[in-house]
Amino acid sequence: MTAVPLPAAEKTPLERFLSLFADVHRGESGRLLLLTLNVFLILTAYYVMKPAREALILAQPGGAEIKSYSMALQALLLVFIVPAYGALAGRLARSRLINIVTAFFIGCLPLFYLAAEARWHVGVPFFLWIGIFSLMVIAQFWAYANDLYRPEAGKRLFAVIAFGASSGAVFGAWISGHLIGELGVHAMLLVAAVILAGSLALFNLIDSRERAQAADAARGKQAPIGDGSAFALVLKNRYLLLIAALVLLLNWVNATGEYVLSSIVQRAAEERVAAGTLTREEEGAFIGAFYSDYFQVVNIVGMVLQLFLVSRIVKLVGVHVAVCVLPLVALGSYAVAALLPSLAVVRWVKTAENSVDYSLQNTVKQMLFLPTTREEKYKAKQVTDSLMVRAGDVLSSATVFVGSSVLALSTSQFAWINVVLVMAWLAVAVLVGREFRRKTEALRVGSA
Repeated sequence: MTAVPLPAAEKTPLERFLSLFADVHRGESGRLLLLTLNVFLILTAYYVMKPAREALILAQPGGAEIKSYSMALQALLLVFIVPAYGALAGRLARSRLINIVTAFFIGCLPLFYLAAEARWHVGVPFFLWIGIFSLMVIAQFWAYANDLYRPEAGKRLFAVIAFGASSGAVFGAWISGHLIGELGVHAMLLVAAVILAGSLALFNLIDSRERAQAADAARGKQAPIGDGSAFALVLKNRYLLLIAALVLLLNWVNATGEYVLSSIVQRAAEERVAAGTLTREEEGAFIGAFYSDYFQVVNIVGMVLQLFLVSRIVKLVGVHVAVCVLPLVALGSYAVAALLPSLAVVRWVKTAENSVDYSLQNTVKQMLFLPTTREEKYKAKQVTDSLMVRAGDVLSSATVFVGSSVLALSTSQFAWINVVLVMAWLAVAVLVGREFRRKTEALRVGSA
């Protein structure tokens, strides 16, 4: 049942507080806060594990190269895992699907911990595992949120839920930074398992609450999701194909941009060593300090945008226009980086791109699935949010390999490649926005 907006005086104090950040109606705060806390826990667990991922894979000989190759292997694995997830979704009710998949990932963590403590080489398996976890479980959460909200409500409230993800990432990194020195790298896996178990318990609380409040509708949503193929759902639907292309191009551009930044940072460190202002032993500390500060600024700016601007931008211009904001930011950013390829310039254009990506773009990407069917939410979303993300990374790796090893391109030339890619991305974003508007209008007319 869609909540009916009432005058602000009739809202609870909590609802009036939340209305500072989004258009929250009477009776919506309970579900909204529980979902926000749920995704907060999921992202906290992920960012607790990320330092362990880096330590496990980079500690072995050739770790940096192995890490790069493992990204491509993740994409290959998802070609098989996504259809398997779709088959499972076709046989299980919504709550059982989420419980089984999440419990599987939780159960893997103590096994990785024991293997790492026994000094087994788990760097690559864990890197593959966490890459799949970070995409599939988060996509599954957003499929569930899309299932609970109608398009009108989702467009108003997803910005608050996405703030849970942004703050969870910051909090998880903070926890890891404080605990890893005390407990050790391997223990972070057990800490993450406990946090994920809490998120699963919270999901079941949310789901039981939903069933209690709308028993008839909930029973319908507990039926198996459908028996269609995840890939077939995307291939036969123009809207889903456009979303897949959007995600592919976004990640292709972003990953290539990260290479541009990395190469400039590395060159800046080498120039300081050559100039005698930095010793060779201090080079790693210089790079580490740069990225620590860079990530902190990106996360803080992203959180501020998420909390104060995202819901207002979506309300002001609509999802169909908001989906074009990030490619426009990226277009200007990489054009500036191509003309002025200095460390200071590239740092701030990447800060602008990533902060908008982590806030507005991430929220809008979830909203795009509001006018889709339940089967498309759970199955097709795994294709777009998992496989297409890694496919974009693979295309970026290929671009970097050809550009650096074969063509010997400069960082400025890589930035120009991104300018071209962003133009294609912007064109796809316009088409996605038009389709979203058409679908939501059709739903509105149909429910009138």
